[in-house]
Amino acid sequence: AMRLVLLLAALLLAHGAVRIPLRRTKSLRHRLEEQGLLEAFPNMLPSRVGSKFFSGLTSGVTTEPLENIMDAEYVGAISIGTPPQQFLVLFDTGSSDLWVPSVDCSSPACGEHERFDHRLSATHRATGQPISIQYGTGSVAGVLAYDTVRVSNQAIGLSKKEPGSFLTHHTFDGILGLAFPSIASSGTVPIFDNMMSQGLVDKDLFSIYLSSESRTGSFVMLGGMDSSCFSGRLHWIPLSAETYWQIAVDRIIMRGRVVACPRGCQAVIDSGTMLLAGPLRDVAAIQRHIGASEYTSGQVRKSLPDVVFVIGGTKFPVPAKTYIQQIYLGYCKSGFESIAIPAELWILGEVFLRQYYSVFDRAHRRVGLAPAVQQC
Repeated sequence: AMRLVLLLAALLLAHGAVRIPLRRTKSLRHRLEEQGLLEAFPNMLPSRVGSKFFSGLTSGVTTEPLENIMDAEYVGAISIGTPPQQFLVLFDTGSSDLWVPSVDCSSPACGEHERFDHRLSATHRATGQPISIQYGTGSVAGVLAYDTVRVSNQAIGLSKKEPGSFLTHHTFDGILGLAFPSIASSGTVPIFDNMMSQGLVDKDLFSIYLSSESRTGSFVMLGGMDSSCFSGRLHWIPLSAETYWQIAVDRIIMRGRVVACPRGCQAVIDSGTMLLAGPLRDVAAIQRHIGASEYTSGQVRKSLPDVVFVIGGTKFPVPAKTYIQQIYLGYCKSGFESIAIPAELWILGEVFLRQYYSVFDRAHRRVGLAPAVQQC
């Protein structure tokens, strides 16, 4: 119910740490199943997960794949404009832009979501500057504008075109990027950078907790962390790049043996991607140890080994109950996906984040990870 989701606008009126509840909505899998589109949908959207990390960085176009969000979507509410208009957005550490559909958008995908009406906002300022965000399976095109997101005069993208069907079936209206300014479209300032520069947060960091057990309890906290949501201590890992939240991985092991990333590799912690994606050679090696990529029953998860990412000398296991995903009734699939990119890069998506409370520290250029508690 909408009343269970606190609005970002209301929370951002006060200084300090801002805790934004996230809902785990009815999954894309269930919505497609209800519409009889489930079996055909994956073939309609060929996967290109790695495209976001190597395309468009010099052309002003940011890429962000959304096709992998099949079995879970964690969305939170924000409001834009004066008086406020409400939207559900995906909080994405893999991109830096904020965009929502415009009332001027006539694409079928826009018709399925809330649209921002600039004519109703007293604080709206148009620029007329075109923007384009290219996704792994589609694109969003529109104009750049400025308006109030109850934190600052924030640059937002207003989409006028959302071609194809890849956004139609998702519950979120838009995306709120939490990565670095260096990859923001058109040189805009990301929303969290605005919050930091205006002193609206106690600390220059944010944290994410994704509940794996229920549809409620998940959150993004801007400006703070909640130590009751993780066990033990945070392990701090320095960033190896300040574009996405990129870190170095020592190796990947299973049953005590190195199976992938033997000489070290890079990884991006990405809340906008569901799966664990990596180089073809590494994923193939892991799949050989798992035994199969498709399963007739999710119960097979009990006999499969943990996949352990060793980061900064610390082991971060991902159990089979997390990395084997149920696609539809009686059919399961590995949560690993290979990506064809010219680098040894892993993308650690929601499959990883559900296991670890994650702190994204801008002030010290690092990421903190600790085992997430089951309920927070």
